[in-house]
Amino acid sequence: MTATQAGLGTPAGPVPGDGGRLNSLDGIRAVAALLVLALHVASATGEMYGDSEFSWLVAHGDVGVAIFFVLSGLLLYHPWAAALFGSGRRPGTRVYLWRRALRVLPAYWVAVTTGLVAFHSARLGSVRTWVEWLGLLSIYDPDPWWTGTGPEGLYQMWTLPVEATFYLALPLIGAGVAFLAARGGGDANRRGARALLALAFLGSVSFAYIALTFWPNWKPMMGLHLPRYLLWFALGMAVSLLAAWAKARPAGRAGVLCRTLGSSAGACWLISALTFVVASTELTGPRTLSGDTFWASCFKTALYGVTAVFLVAPLALSDGRPSFADRALGNPVTRFLGRVSYSLFLWHVLVIAVLYRLADTKPLTGGFWPVLLVVVPVSVLVATLSHFLVEEPARRLGRRLGPGRRLGPGHRERDQ
Repeated sequence: MTATQAGLGTPAGPVPGDGGRLNSLDGIRAVAALLVLALHVASATGEMYGDSEFSWLVAHGDVGVAIFFVLSGLLLYHPWAAALFGSGRRPGTRVYLWRRALRVLPAYWVAVTTGLVAFHSARLGSVRTWVEWLGLLSIYDPDPWWTGTGPEGLYQMWTLPVEATFYLALPLIGAGVAFLAARGGGDANRRGARALLALAFLGSVSFAYIALTFWPNWKPMMGLHLPRYLLWFALGMAVSLLAAWAKARPAGRAGVLCRTLGSSAGACWLISALTFVVASTELTGPRTLSGDTFWASCFKTALYGVTAVFLVAPLALSDGRPSFADRALGNPVTRFLGRVSYSLFLWHVLVIAVLYRLADTKPLTGGFWPVLLVVVPVSVLVATLSHFLVEEPARRLGRRLGPGRRLGPGHRERDQ
């Protein structure tokens, strides 16, 4: 998944998605993917269940999922945010969904099919298995044949149905926010304030939904559905809204806030790092995907959201001038890893599973660093092949066959 670069050069800073590739956001994707990979290596080796501080930190590598969701909200909501302030128009739903499908499904289908054939041959004759896995419906199965978030080789895939549900909901969410922002008229500042309140309400849905997952008893599969993660998407959407608002009113409060955040990467990243350290404690519950109590789940959702948004926001709102942050995350290595990060996410768990089968090694037997040193390069190699052989041809097909080539004045297609 990749981002595009803003190049407006206005005092408020660039709006995500208006220019070429934003290298530093691609670097953020690389960080997110590697965090998730490290978590799954720690899970396979048993490192995440150790007593050291490092074990607690690596056990919370699922913060990478929060980073991915914040980036999705940031980049995909931008056309709707810009339209609120008259600097573009909302994308047609048909064009938007076509491009999302071709961006996500082909590489996903190849990885899922490989996983089912390699590790679950007994299920290949089940129509239900193919429908729910190829159709991104696995998290909605009330009685799955696997345990946890998914079967061997595929247990990380639960995030893709969440993303897909957000893709489907975004046109409705964007229209709803626009409707609420326009009520009562007013200038750009009033519209922006109302839109921000609407996004705050959207984010609060996460906590209401968490309550439902624990009342009257804990329902873990409900914790894998979109409402549980709306806060993270809403935070990314809020950054996109602020950027568009600042472009419309660069001298206003939104402009000042965007310039402050965009020029304060060091301070923002310090906040992000400290928040992540707090999140990597017993405050957020046991070292699993979901906390074991309502409050632990709420703390985890909130702290991961803060970690992700303070990591992403200063880069998304940067004025485009070279900085340490750009050099750290926009270098050729992180840019490349960011480009192949989607396939890296899809394939790394399969690589771990194959490695353990070939080595005839049982899980939870240690060896985090040796396993990591094998899994990372092999996963990057497989991801590179998937990116260039599957993702890129599908994207080119979408550009040739997709209805329309633009999302609106000033908004080029951007990949994620």
